[in-house]
Amino acid sequence: MAVKKHSSLDKVLGRLDQLDEPNLHNLVQRLARERAMLEAVFNTLQEGVLVIDADGVIEYANEAAARLIGLKEPAAGETLWRFVPGLRDSLGGAGGASPLVTREFELAYPSPRLVRLYMVPFAEGESGPRRAIILSDITAERKSTAELIENEKISSILLLAAGVAHELGNPLNSLTIHLQLIDRKLRKLKASKETRSLEDSIKICRDEVTRLDGIIKNFLEAIRPRPPDLGEVYLPGLIEEVLHFQSRELADRGITVKGEMPDGTPVIMADRDQLKQVFFNLIKNAMEAMQPGGRLSLKLRADEDSVYVALADTGSGIKAEDLAKLFQPYHTTKISGHGLGLMIVQRIVRDHGGHVGIESKEGVGTVVTLQFPQKHRRVRMLAGG
Repeated sequence: MAVKKHSSLDKVLGRLDQLDEPNLHNLVQRLARERAMLEAVFNTLQEGVLVIDADGVIEYANEAAARLIGLKEPAAGETLWRFVPGLRDSLGGAGGASPLVTREFELAYPSPRLVRLYMVPFAEGESGPRRAIILSDITAERKSTAELIENEKISSILLLAAGVAHELGNPLNSLTIHLQLIDRKLRKLKASKETRSLEDSIKICRDEVTRLDGIIKNFLEAIRPRPPDLGEVYLPGLIEEVLHFQSRELADRGITVKGEMPDGTPVIMADRDQLKQVFFNLIKNAMEAMQPGGRLSLKLRADEDSVYVALADTGSGIKAEDLAKLFQPYHTTKISGHGLGLMIVQRIVRDHGGHVGIESKEGVGTVVTLQFPQKHRRVRMLAGG
């Protein structure tokens, strides 16, 4: 739809040389009001609006544009190329004849953000065509899109992992049944040193099958997208349970455990089974990172709002380039790893209103710190306080 011109103003401007001083004064006031109104309109826009000449000199910038590129008033004499390095080259020079240009680029100043640029020549200036530019901050849009894609990817991976874990249950059930049959037949045989040895071996096999079944059960419960079933949890007691469950493997690997878990540690609101999976995964990772003779340290502390658990190992550490990828699905530094353990840990801790932090140094070891809100803080969070 075409915009109607102010015909009365055009007529006045057409006979400007015929105006007397009072009419000229009125005209100046009217033009000032028109300019102020246009300035107010442009400054209400969330998009940045710029006008540059053929050399990239900024002739006009609204408030949003000034914020986006870190432009200080006044704009006179500043070139757009200084605020957006590389833009001039990508446009083929200041005097390029492109009727329309659309670009997306990153700005590091005044803060990191992704910007979409729309530029079109609109009027001839002294040195060539002026360009009108619209800048849109698409950082949040791109971030939400990336998060959506990542969430869909994780959901697909978890669905696949759940299917695989479920299928593993069938052979485990078969093993349990056949071990029971073997055990019954052994009991009918005459007791001897050999039969007692076989009974011991069968018991070990049955215990291992039970342990594997428990791992799968905990894994399935952890990856299913269900909210935590909150109840009061005393973390020192829960960690002791997990360590007891893993005590045989810790002993087999020659790993010692040192714990600082004060009796007065405040309770938190959490899902016991999900938190067991968290600590099982982290302790398992620590064990696999250490050589025989390694040491695992667990330290609990609390402030007014949170409870912190630090798990430190004396393992091989993590390369700096791998630290940023630790929580990505299927990213693993282990030959036989599946890359889901830390992703599950992060999801469960986040669902509990907590945070996961990791510090590591190659050849020294890794420290994983978990932060959970205390019971009174969790209640306020649930109530929206």
